[in-house]
Amino acid sequence: MTSAPAQDTVHIIDYTPAHATHFKDLNQAWIERYFEMEELDHKSLGNPDSYIIQKGGHILMAEYNGEIVGTCALIKMENDTFELAKMAVTDKAQGLKIGRKLGEAAIMKARELGGKTLMLVSNRKLETAIHLYHRLGFVEVPIDSQDYKRADIKMEMPL
Repeated sequence: MTSAPAQDTVHIIDYTPAHATHFKDLNQAWIERYFEMEELDHKSLGNPDSYIIQKGGHILMAEYNGEIVGTCALIKMENDTFELAKMAVTDKAQGLKIGRKLGEAAIMKARELGGKTLMLVSNRKLETAIHLYHRLGFVEVPIDSQDYKRADIKMEMPL
């Protein structure tokens, strides 16, 4: 007897150009919930293929019951550093540990891509996200000048 496919399963999948609208919509909704869209958001969300993928980065998507409910990106920085960025999960998928699964998959992917350091910038008012980053192994480092007005914390982890 064969069993039916598992329902309520989260799958982390690689981004394809068909996911561009989901990537933009998920991130824009999240950003606008807490902050406001900035010029760099429009650039990265408006054309993730040229802004992230073609520059050596990667995007992951979270699928739950056949629906895209989350995403995060790895943006290639200088040397062997990647930035964990554009992580967003829909409200209806909160509590399913999707952020953690995306973060773990992004860490593995950054290693696969030859990264030696993974960094991120965030905002301290996002306590749940900051807690997740600590659990994933990130530590706070001094923040330098940032491209985002909303960034007030920088975190890194060695890969």
